[in-house]
Amino acid sequence: MQESFYDTHASKKSTNLSINSDLLQQAKDHHINLSKVLEQGLVEMLLEEKRREWREENREAIETYNRRIETDGVFSDGLRKF
Repeated sequence: MQESFYDTHASKKSTNLSINSDLLQQAKDHHINLSKVLEQGLVEMLLEEKRREWREENREAIETYNRRIETDGVFSDGLRKF
């Protein structure tokens, strides 16, 4: 089970935001929970941002590893049958 990167039990906080009126009406017509949609979208966006930050923070190590593999191969090169 993956741990969440945010407090899933934190209290809800009201906020104001602006949205296209037609989109809002269609969402209401389809009984779409806007709070849930926004939270899910924020989770996805924040996860992608955290992935991007991790890749940037580890870029040098990843490049070094990839260069070593290109030069030396991996330990199982002589063992694989495919």
